[in-house]
Amino acid sequence: MTKSANLGFPRIGAHRELKKALEAYWKGASDKAALLSTAAELRARHWAVQRAAGIDIIPSNDFSLYDHMLDTAQALGAIPPRFAAIADPLDQYFAMARGTADAPAMEMTKWFDTNYHYLVPEFHAGQRFRLSTSKAIDEFREALRLGISTRPVLVGPVTFLTLGKPKDDGLEPLSLLDAVLPVYAELLAALKAEGAEWVQIDEPILALDLSDAQRQALRHAYTALATPGAPRVMLATYFEGLLDNTELAVALPVAGLHIDLVRAPQQLAPVLKALSLDKTLSIGVIDGRNIWRADLDARLEFVARAWDSVGPDRLEIAPSCSLLHSPVDLDGETLLDPELKSWLAFARQKLEEVVTLTTAMQRGKTAAKPAFEASAAAVASHRASPRIHRAEVKSRSASVAPSDHERGLPFSQRRNLQRARFNLPAYPTTTIGSFPQTAEVREHRAAFKRGDIDAATYDAFLRAETEKAVRIQEHLDIDVLVHGEFERNDMVEYFGEQLDGFAFTRNGWVQSYGSRCVKPPVIYGDISRPTPMTVAWSAYAASLTDRPMKGMLTGPVTILQWSFVRVDQPRSETCRQIALAIRDEVVDLEKAGIGIIQIDEPALREGLPLRRGDWEAYLRWAVDCFRLSAAGVADDTQIHTHMCYAEFNDIMPAIAEMDADVISIETSRSDMELISAFRDFRYPNEIGPGVWDIHSPRVPSRADMESLLRKASEAIPPDQLWVNPDCGLKTRGWPEVEAALAHLVETAKSLRHR
Repeated sequence: MTKSANLGFPRIGAHRELKKALEAYWKGASDKAALLSTAAELRARHWAVQRAAGIDIIPSNDFSLYDHMLDTAQALGAIPPRFAAIADPLDQYFAMARGTADAPAMEMTKWFDTNYHYLVPEFHAGQRFRLSTSKAIDEFREALRLGISTRPVLVGPVTFLTLGKPKDDGLEPLSLLDAVLPVYAELLAALKAEGAEWVQIDEPILALDLSDAQRQALRHAYTALATPGAPRVMLATYFEGLLDNTELAVALPVAGLHIDLVRAPQQLAPVLKALSLDKTLSIGVIDGRNIWRADLDARLEFVARAWDSVGPDRLEIAPSCSLLHSPVDLDGETLLDPELKSWLAFARQKLEEVVTLTTAMQRGKTAAKPAFEASAAAVASHRASPRIHRAEVKSRSASVAPSDHERGLPFSQRRNLQRARFNLPAYPTTTIGSFPQTAEVREHRAAFKRGDIDAATYDAFLRAETEKAVRIQEHLDIDVLVHGEFERNDMVEYFGEQLDGFAFTRNGWVQSYGSRCVKPPVIYGDISRPTPMTVAWSAYAASLTDRPMKGMLTGPVTILQWSFVRVDQPRSETCRQIALAIRDEVVDLEKAGIGIIQIDEPALREGLPLRRGDWEAYLRWAVDCFRLSAAGVADDTQIHTHMCYAEFNDIMPAIAEMDADVISIETSRSDMELISAFRDFRYPNEIGPGVWDIHSPRVPSRADMESLLRKASEAIPPDQLWVNPDCGLKTRGWPEVEAALAHLVETAKSLRHR
């Protein structure tokens, strides 16, 4: 019989219970027992939700206290040597994620083309692996005690090694495959002994352009793991189609294959043609990454095609990928506009959609008639709604000319005008934008939203916080100041709240990394800017000081990537509309006397398609949108941008083509390794390589910062270098911020005099 399946459930809880438990534990406000109790309660609740929805195949080991790649590294004994002496496994785990006073955290980067960050495994020549935790086994047992037989989820060995980082020159991580496979085999045997009939192994690298070595590694790995004592394996791939990897994937000696038919519906036919008669096919037909309600009639057509080919007994119906990337439950959105709410589905509702399709295949469509009728009504409402399309917005977007993407003078000439205007010293210092969002800041924001304080009281508080930040920066002798962003909740949400075409949820949280959660806006219609969004606060801050004040904006590609985006028009068109709105804000900031404006684009690399053949088209419109947002100002106005946690080597021409006067990047976790991309490319504009990893509570010393800057100055001419942290400082506390920034300024000054 056709079964319903799920690949993974959100970890954080409907009300961010995991985030709160983690942060209380890290602050010493609760103990290990309380943290682990909350984690167990969340797992039990989530398994119960899936069972109640009617899901036949429920995952386990999809829960994580921080990150599934970190879980895998610890389970396999892939512990960086600097953490090996930490005896307590939980202390070691969080030290790897967050760093200690003596050891920097592991690097962090984006999980394929999502906004989720994973911890990058570290590998050394001759590294040995051993089964070091029983987490997957323990959580399988835990579910069994609740009467739920689950399908454990593991990160596949080839994906794990491919996404890791060699720490020794010349080491190819895949050369460690034979060392790691026995540990996987041991874990699979242990799960089988516990009663696990199936195990889901995720190999999302099958959605990438694979090298011959990766192809051979996949064949070798799954041949080695296909032993009589192992459970049956559901090999899961997602985020893109198998395409030229189809024959490889279907030939691997596994019992089942999951494919993503949301991102790549065109792969169904070739997979059905190539799939052998002994394999189960799991089809991901419900979008695990966006929140729009499914057109169940259209989805059922895909399911029926698969059913006709493989039959009812070898078919599973599932989301496209883990629901990690979706908010938990739409039912909690009691204040959302009813029409808009009818168009949406969060994780719990997506489970219901999966079950509806499964029921239709098992017992006929009439058995799920109310759900299909509700889906059809929502689809019709969405298509006909007048709130979606605005003629004046589309007309302006269509009239954009090539000249609208161009600054007046090339950078080589703009640079001289900007240096004359601002007269900054060598190694100019600045920050990325935000300052600590303290409990007092958050409490005042919440009180204002509840109506406990009026607008005048809240405004006075924000003005005082802004002036405090300006005075601290002046005292520290930072060269280019920021206003601190105390009025902002999130770098995307804040702008979306002031743009037409956006809507917001109360509890639509998704995990970004660890305890960091974001609440993406919902882009449902055409986008425009009714009024200025940041000008008043930037102008106020500028009035408090004689130093340059930097205006802070989020760029169009990042607003697009970090939102739940409408699917009824090309993403490029939506991005162009956002770019025009940001352009209006940039022009108004300049008119208000703000001469340095930062347009952050940390998601530009994240949005890169997984297949190289699609890169050129994406980079063309993404770069054009950034340039469109920035090009409306005079040549002596300095445009900055910021990017973080990404590999830049392959897209350096596109980054240069953005033509920002200054770019700041994350480099401290990688020990300045990312700067090599800018060196090798001979990046022509100015650059601020981060010298402080703000995602760790560790305060780097002057020696640490000087070492990083010396490495940077060996790769980039010193007259192109700025000095700044890796990212914004909203998650840090004032004592560590002041200490680290003091070291940063002192380091910059010492380099000026050598």
